[in-house]
Amino acid sequence: MRICKYGERILRKKARPVDYAADKGRLPGIISDMFETMRAAGGVGLSACQVGLDMRLSVISIANENEPELSLALINPEIVSAEGSQEGEEGCLSFPGLYQRVRRYDKVAVRALNERGLPVEIRAGGFLSRALQHELDHLDGRLFIDRLPFLLRLKFRPRLIILKRKWAAGGK
Repeated sequence: MRICKYGERILRKKARPVDYAADKGRLPGIISDMFETMRAAGGVGLSACQVGLDMRLSVISIANENEPELSLALINPEIVSAEGSQEGEEGCLSFPGLYQRVRRYDKVAVRALNERGLPVEIRAGGFLSRALQHELDHLDGRLFIDRLPFLLRLKFRPRLIILKRKWAAGGK
């Protein structure tokens, strides 16, 4: 799947909820393709809007040393509780090569449907919490650069304009 880059309208659109009953026949293929695209690009998360799909769907895959890989497909996810604060470096597949420190909640609880349409609740802290928040922001049309302090966003504006032109011209 082609990953949408900063400047494409779909990245600023609030995604429509998935009607699981109506979409369940095509969801396994979409989810599989999203995981494959995310892994090929070296990411840990990907939302449907990032591949041009208007649907509330995200995938996350995190591998830690000495632990099995954690892979999640989240349909219609929502944060139901959040607490604390953490700051860490974030990047985004829609902003190749751009990284910045972002403040997020330290712990979150997220409710969603899994790939089989069953309700799940995920309680997460640390890096998984950060990844969940990043992907849910995408589903609301919000980008990680929107979480930067105003003066830092102003500082990055010229660089973003250059990157946007490069991506529009077909550059990587």
